Amino acid sequence: MHLLHRASGVQVADEVCRIFYDMKVRKCSTPEEIKKRKKAVIFCLSEDKKCIVVEEGKEILVGDIGVTVSDPFKQFVQMLPEKDCRYALYDASFETKESKKEELMFVLWAPDQAPLKSKMIYASSKDAIKKKFQGIKHECQANGPEDLNRAYIADKLGGSLIVAFEGCPV
Repeated sequence: MHLLHRASGVQVADEVCRIFYDMKVRKCSTPEEIKKRKKAVIFCLSEDKKCIVVEEGKEILVGDIGVTVSDPFKQFVQMLPEKDCRYALYDASFETKESKKEELMFVLWAPDQAPLKSKMIYASSKDAIKKKFQGIKHECQANGPEDLNRAYIADKLGGSLIVAFEGCPV
């Protein structure tokens, strides 16, 4: 018996692609531009479930860190809904023994408490958004807040080579 994998047919909004490009390229030169750079952004399906869009108000700007946000990773995890799925981009800052790095991580958030239909739609639409996110080196799927701890993320970013994540030792 041969099973065909069928994509969901979900589209990706232009704004989602623009945000990814801006986060990836990091072409910020002035301090004001750097403050406006996104540290984390959460994406969701539109009401009609036909398009992946930016979730209103669900972002952390670099300029918020140290002002309204003390721990950007903790804030990011708290922004994810307890009972529904999401996609997210997180601009991870980490250190190896040799250097400091910043790299984007794609997250599929599919908590155990999310409805089965939501999990299925998000899982089958993941390829659509990932195709738009060319060059992402790191990806993780999280099924609850316990999956999004510093040690787990450090492992996804480079395993035992990582000595610190977001300024905290791992």
